[in-house]
Amino acid sequence: MSEKILRTIDELESYTDFSVDRNEKDELEDIIFDHPMAVTEYYLNLMDWDDPDDPLVKMTIPSIDEDRGTGLLDPSGEKSNTKIRGLQHKYSQTALLLVTNNCATYCRHCFRKRFVGISFNEIADNMDAIIGYINDHTEITNVLISGGDPLTLPTDKIIDILDRLSVVKHIQFIRIGTKIPVVLPSRISEDAKLTQFLGDYSRNKKQIYINTQFNHPTEITPNAVKAIDKLLDERVLINNQTVLLKGVNDNAALMAKLQQTLTRIGIIPYYIFQCRPVKGVKNIFQVPLLKGNRIVSSARRMLDGPSKRFRFVMSHKEGKIEIIGREGNNLQFRYHQTKDSSLEGKIFSREVDEKSCWLTI
Repeated sequence: MSEKILRTIDELESYTDFSVDRNEKDELEDIIFDHPMAVTEYYLNLMDWDDPDDPLVKMTIPSIDEDRGTGLLDPSGEKSNTKIRGLQHKYSQTALLLVTNNCATYCRHCFRKRFVGISFNEIADNMDAIIGYINDHTEITNVLISGGDPLTLPTDKIIDILDRLSVVKHIQFIRIGTKIPVVLPSRISEDAKLTQFLGDYSRNKKQIYINTQFNHPTEITPNAVKAIDKLLDERVLINNQTVLLKGVNDNAALMAKLQQTLTRIGIIPYYIFQCRPVKGVKNIFQVPLLKGNRIVSSARRMLDGPSKRFRFVMSHKEGKIEIIGREGNNLQFRYHQTKDSSLEGKIFSREVDEKSCWLTI
């Protein structure tokens, strides 16, 4: 990737109208030491520095509030589902493969802040062992390649990983979790070798799905659409996983506009995620469950057909729990995908107050 990526407060101040006093700058630099800052020049140019509430600034520029909140480092229990370094197997049919700790732009709401941009301790380093595990577990029908952002890897490395997985006969399809279409679309639109390979792979080996994350309509630019079109032309299918974020998209009309626009450009609305109670994230970005239900329900009523296919879920340590709706003082939930298969599809209710942002089960 040749585009400039800004990583320090000094670079941010020299490139934009961002400015802080010495004490705040010292505090932000301490925060960046624990969870690095990275933002592409492309994405930075989408921000409105005259707007103190610009949603893209909130999602990517560090705030001193990150150092003042509570939360968990691993709210979804990823450590307990790790079978081999870099390989998680939480849901029977899905293997999750972590291939990098790097992203082109680091989100301040990242649920893997514990290692992204910092540590390689959870990144795959023995593909032979991983392929062996997947081969031995014939219940696995798909692999989700994640990180970090897999599309920050060199194209030859991506090709090598996919080629290694292609020989596993019981894998039906492969997903790649990436924000590159959002934060650095030129990585896709200008790399013909990558897109052609993904196309050939989808046609002749395993279907490739891209799982991306557009959180705000401002992110859907002509450059982003160009990258999406390149993938769609190669028969690579694209799902979107929006995260519900306070001060970013916690508005029904805006959320409806986002899902509708995604559908118009050929992206499948897949999930709206309840923001996880991550340390340094919880107090800044989490929307209470009752309010989130109202926002999502209202947005859904504004949509039709494919644009309302998404599920509103939380990625809990027990599994993906769908938030169905409200009945009296209770919220209704469904175990959409679970570690314990006996719970799959089970509907339950909990009384939830106006401040509750997560479930304790």
